[in-house]
Amino acid sequence: MSYIIDFQPVGRRGPCPEGGTLLDAARALGVDLASVCGGVGSCGRCRVQLVTGELTPVTVNEEAELTAEELARGYRLACLAEPLSDCRISVPSESLTALQRTQVEGLEVPVAVEPSVASYVVALDPPTLEDLRGDDERLCQAVHAAIGIPVRLSDLEVARLATAALRRLNWRARVVLREDEIIHVAAADAPWLGLAVDIGTTKIAAYVVDLGTGQTLAARGAMNPQIAYGEDVIARLMYADKGPDEAARLAALLADELSRLAADACAEIGAQATDIVDAVIVGNTAIHHLFLRLPVRQLAEAPYVPAVRAAVDVKAREVGLRIAAGAYVHLLPNIAGYVGADHVAMLLATGVADATETTLAIDIGTNTEICLAHRGRLTSLSCASGPAFEGAHITFGMRAAPGAIERVRIADGRVEIKTIGDEPPVGVCGSGILDAMAQLRLAGVLDGRGRLTGPQVRQANGDAEFVLADENRSGNGRAITVTQHDIRELQLAKAAIRSGIEALLADAGITAADLRRVIIAGAFGTYIDVGSAMTVGLLPVLPHERITQVGNAAGTGARLALISRAQRRKAQAIAHSVRYLELARTPKFMRSFAEAMYLK
Repeated sequence: MSYIIDFQPVGRRGPCPEGGTLLDAARALGVDLASVCGGVGSCGRCRVQLVTGELTPVTVNEEAELTAEELARGYRLACLAEPLSDCRISVPSESLTALQRTQVEGLEVPVAVEPSVASYVVALDPPTLEDLRGDDERLCQAVHAAIGIPVRLSDLEVARLATAALRRLNWRARVVLREDEIIHVAAADAPWLGLAVDIGTTKIAAYVVDLGTGQTLAARGAMNPQIAYGEDVIARLMYADKGPDEAARLAALLADELSRLAADACAEIGAQATDIVDAVIVGNTAIHHLFLRLPVRQLAEAPYVPAVRAAVDVKAREVGLRIAAGAYVHLLPNIAGYVGADHVAMLLATGVADATETTLAIDIGTNTEICLAHRGRLTSLSCASGPAFEGAHITFGMRAAPGAIERVRIADGRVEIKTIGDEPPVGVCGSGILDAMAQLRLAGVLDGRGRLTGPQVRQANGDAEFVLADENRSGNGRAITVTQHDIRELQLAKAAIRSGIEALLADAGITAADLRRVIIAGAFGTYIDVGSAMTVGLLPVLPHERITQVGNAAGTGARLALISRAQRRKAQAIAHSVRYLELARTPKFMRSFAEAMYLK
């Protein structure tokens, strides 16, 4: 007897024999859990969290290695915990031996630096028996004298910290203002930093920026920890809608991860998270609502209306983000139920809103947003492309980590592969899956309907499969294959995206040949082979020079809004100008989707 173990956010799922531990299952499935002690429960490195299912009782060693709070939250040591049922397991990033590749690179767009906060170094007269002004009055008057406008110290937490800081700094300090509000008091030579974050359904990209120069000083990427509660946003919305505790749990997961990323990025440059005095966060509408703990039920039910569509400014500490005490977080506006602030940020960064030629912009992810700019009008829609291109629901699919096959070529019946880090293959990530699909089609192993056929196709466990790397070549002793089931999952994902493209073209009364420029954004879009995408029909066939891959454009848009008030205003204008198209209600959608299933 065996149980099915689902490791998230790693994206690996498979059997664990009865009597085997979670560590045994992880090793068999290519999940690189750290285990310094060799699996005897003494190092505490293989910590995982039980999301659903049942495990054997907590051992004495686990009680010694884990805190009572961790045990209460379902944390266990994988080397000592045995499943008693099918289980979903969340793997913290620090429990992995190999970091997963996340997309933090993106466009560099020059703009005038004009942040929403201002910084001034002021000197104050210390209090005396003749000068008994309060610290708040003394500080406000000193700043007023230095810059010529009245200011206020209205944040009680900032006032608490300012009293000690002014005395520690001998009454000379850097004071940060947001409009007329004092939000931070620090040493005169302290850095003046901002934080820009793109929260994707699957991945997070965070950037620490010098607000004086606009330069990005450090970047960090991580998996979205909410994935343990559902790979797609609908599952997370349903979980959050169960009650306030569940909603708070999902919000806290994000806030804690963002705080960790901010602290790690600051440590890289010799700064502290408290030096961050402003932040901009973007994400799709569902992520936006989950982060702010807004009502979400209406997002999961027609007509899919956001609770808040406008831009939001909120104190960072109110959403659990641990940066400067008085700092604000700015969230760009949403467009519709499934087209959010990340889409606005992408349009801002790529300049699509100002396009003078017909342009298609595609941000490929678990939730894919597409915008068509044609004759001065912007029209956008969202496609539920799902996580297949992220490696989920694929037999040997995995996130982009060392050992993942990322490139495939088939020549004269011989399979050539390239893995991340040139490690022995243990699975296939999104770009490799797309390559494999295209190469199988070109080799005639895959027909137009997506059926695996030919002498190289074998049968295993009642399913047809094609071997990319046999047992002797793989890094886990198992043959890495692409199955018929995998092909169907990929067809559904690519059909969702292609039918979205066709809906926008039909709505504008044009064809793919009229497209003068196609912009591909997003983590998956960065690494794909454009030729493979055309081969399977994910993208229309166009001259390659018309297609540009721009990396994490949403992250770039967030950075632009962080360093420029003008860019924030432009983002507002973009959100109001975009016309939203509900894909499922477009004419002939079902027929278009069915046609897009073909590999042509």
